[in-house]
Amino acid sequence: MTRTVDTAQGSESDVALGELSGSLGFLLRMAQVQVFDFFFEDLGQVGLRPGEFSVLWVLHLNPGVRQGLLAQRLRIKRAHMTKMIRDFEQRGLVERRTPEQDRRAVELRLTGEGEAFVRDHAEAFFTHDSRRPSTLTEAERTQLFALLQKYVGLGPEGEG
Repeated sequence: MTRTVDTAQGSESDVALGELSGSLGFLLRMAQVQVFDFFFEDLGQVGLRPGEFSVLWVLHLNPGVRQGLLAQRLRIKRAHMTKMIRDFEQRGLVERRTPEQDRRAVELRLTGEGEAFVRDHAEAFFTHDSRRPSTLTEAERTQLFALLQKYVGLGPEGEG
């Protein structure tokens, strides 16, 4: 049965979602939107974007990683990764190198400026969500992280 909502008087909670509230993809998307909204509210003014900082962080941990492998690991489309790396180069954060033994490969590493950017912003990036009031207890939050890591095939602490 379909119901009619008075849009002039209704609120967000008046909009029925039905079976969507049991859809993993829908719930993950809604959670992502909420997390990103909070992220940009807290850190948008310093020029941080979650996906971009994630790439810089992984480069910090893996100097010389190949661009294709990085894209694959973070599930970023190759074309999007190429554009992002080009932007990082223009900002002086990343340098590309073509290894002599495989001229088709591209290895990436942070520049000194890139390392400084990561160092200066890592704490804010990794702690911004903990500064917000949460509807989850600490035990529930720990469980959510563990379940999401398991779901996406990561071990404890994001290794795997």
